This record gives sequence, structure tokens and C-alpha cells, in this order.
Amino acid sequence: MNDDLRIGVIGYGLRRSLAHAAHRPGAGSVVSAVADTDPAVLAAALERFEGAAGHDDYRKLLDDTNVDAVVIATPDDTHEELACAALRAGKPVFLEKPLGITVEQCDTILRTAYETGTRLYVGHNMRHMGVVRTMRDLIARGDIGEPKTVWVRHFVSYGGDYYFKDWHAERERTTGLLLQKGAHDLDVVHWLAGGYTSRVNALGDLMVYGGLPRREPGTPRPESWLREFEWPPTARENLNHVVDVEDVSVMNMRLDNGVIATYQQCHFAPDYFRNYTVIGTEGRLENFGDRPGDEVRVWNTGPSDYRADADIVHRVPEATGSHGGADGRMIGEFCRFVRDGGTTDTSPVAARMSVAAGVMATRSLRENGTPYDVPALDPALTAYFDGGQSRG
Repeated sequence: MNDDLRIGVIGYGLRRSLAHAAHRPGAGSVVSAVADTDPAVLAAALERFEGAAGHDDYRKLLDDTNVDAVVIATPDDTHEELACAALRAGKPVFLEKPLGITVEQCDTILRTAYETGTRLYVGHNMRHMGVVRTMRDLIARGDIGEPKTVWVRHFVSYGGDYYFKDWHAERERTTGLLLQKGAHDLDVVHWLAGGYTSRVNALGDLMVYGGLPRREPGTPRPESWLREFEWPPTARENLNHVVDVEDVSVMNMRLDNGVIATYQQCHFAPDYFRNYTVIGTEGRLENFGDRPGDEVRVWNTGPSDYRADADIVHRVPEATGSHGGADGRMIGEFCRFVRDGGTTDTSPVAARMSVAAGVMATRSLRENGTPYDVPALDPALTAYFDGGQSRG
């Protein structure tokens, strides 16, 4: 008897690695159907997943009786419509981050999951990355005392290619990259610090990509897209026909537990990595690289001048698969959640709070740094999702 969970994938684009991670015939889950509006993309998916059904409309996939649960990996502005439709159809949902592009969209999705009782999982895969779990474990066991401030620097060397040559460059479809790209980091800040952002202010601008050559509306991306990368950033061309999101942003946060945090993002840096610094009452930790084999260094003696070798050095655990093995672990957790319920390391509440912080920070940076409070979530929804989505 084959007990594989039958997964329907809606959207086989940039996050197709989720579909690949979900296809483990005989090992827990299998891709049984794919929906995509691009005929060529759909054909490629059906070639990859032998025996899967193909649909040109997500509604047909939701009606497919050979689909037990769905993975939604479509552009951000479609998440509300697709997720709510799947939840109402009774299909447990894996929704790629961000949960939505407005606070209202997020709350609508959460309320729909609450009202239907259909299980919802949000794909914040960084909670399953070795570097983040290493830092969280060190903080949890008290290696730096009680965390008081978190600083994040995000260098995005491929930003001009990944985020300014397609829909990511449009406010209408993302709100902004402080939300779209930053949702991961804001969630990690909240997870490491043990609280949610309550107040923000931010500054940002479109400093480099605003004046570079763009494609005409309806023109396809160049065939070399994501295979060949121009340098320096000012040499980039073939940008999306609309570019109105910031390529630099700096965000300050006060969390509801008193922690102060900052997040900085730049899309024309020469290198690509995230650097987290967490300072507690008895030391600090910092990651140097974010892939398997990289380091998390801890300084918890002093005072002293800077010591590059730190007091303790931890290696990020080895792993295979996309995003340092995080995609596979995340899909595994989703399948377990669909079958058995219970709590998960990812959190729909946390996903909503990262979007809410990003939305209000984006509003702030477009209003010259005006501070804003982050709207609270309905306590009934918080209790439901924090309790494992069970009414019992």
C-alpha cells in the first residue's frame, strides 16, 4: 500500500525546488498534479514528474480528487486568492512566503484557515536552515545571556538580476523588497529575539536601478536570465518595464519584549550573504556565511579589543539539498503536519507579523522615516495558530 501524500503544485517557477523536494515517491510524498498558466513551464513540470496531471487553471487542480494537499509557489500578489480558494476546498496548504503583501491579505488568509479548519503552513524555510538553528540553539541555552539587540546586514549581489528583471520590481505585486526579500530576515529576527516587532521606522531609496535600461511591456526576459550576470551593477540592462521598489533600505525595530533590532538590505553589493549579530547580556554571536560548513562565532568573555577567533566557533552542520537542506526539511514538516497536526517550527502568526513589520516599515521609508506601530493580530487567531490549529 502506498501511503505517499499526494501533492498538487500551483506554480512551477522560481521556487520549483519546493516541488522537487516534495516528490519523494515511496518516501512520504509525491507530486500528483501541477498547475501553471505557462504551457512551456507546465510541459517541463510534467516531464519532471512522471504520471502527474497537468492543469492550466489552479481551480481544476483544486477539484482533482488525486490531490491531498497543495503547495502554492506563485507570485506574491496571488497568494490571498489562491490560498483562500484552496483552504475553502479543504486542501491543506503550503504557502510560500511571504504570506501576503498587505496586512489585510495576511489576516484574510489566516481567518479563512480558522473558519474552514483547513490546515495552513507558511514556507519560511530559513527556520530550517542550519545557520539559523545553530544561532537559536546557542541563544536558547544561554551562551550569550538574554538577547537584547539584533543587527542584520543583507548583501544581495544578484539583486539586480533576481529582483529587478521581473514582477519583484513592482510595488503593485510585492509592496516592496523590504517586505518581499526581507520577510525571511524579519521572521528570523523575531525567532532569535523571542518577540514580534511592535514599532518601526525606516529609510530607503531606489539608488542604482531606477535609471537603467528596461524592457518594453510584454517583452520576455532574456534567455540568459539567471545564468549570466552583469557587473558592475550599473551595467545591468533588460530590467522589468516597471521598477518602483527600493534597492536600499534600512529598518529599525522595537520588539514587544523590549529588544531593539535593525535590518539593512542592499541589492547592488558585490557579494551575497546575510550577516546576523545578536548581542545579549553576557556576550554576542555572529555568523560568517550562512551555508553548511560556515561559522557561527561566539564572544562571551571580555572586555577586550576585537578578536577574530572568538571564544567559541561553531560550524554550521553539513547538509544537502536546496537552501542547505532547508527545503526538504520544511516539506517533511509540512507532510507530517498534514497527516498528524500539531505545532510546527514555522508559524502562520510569525509569518503574518514579519509581513506586518515589513509593510509598516515600507510605509515609513516612503514617508521619510515616519515611525509606525505594527497592527496587532486578532487574539483568537493567535491562540488558534499557536495552539496547532486545533479547536479541541
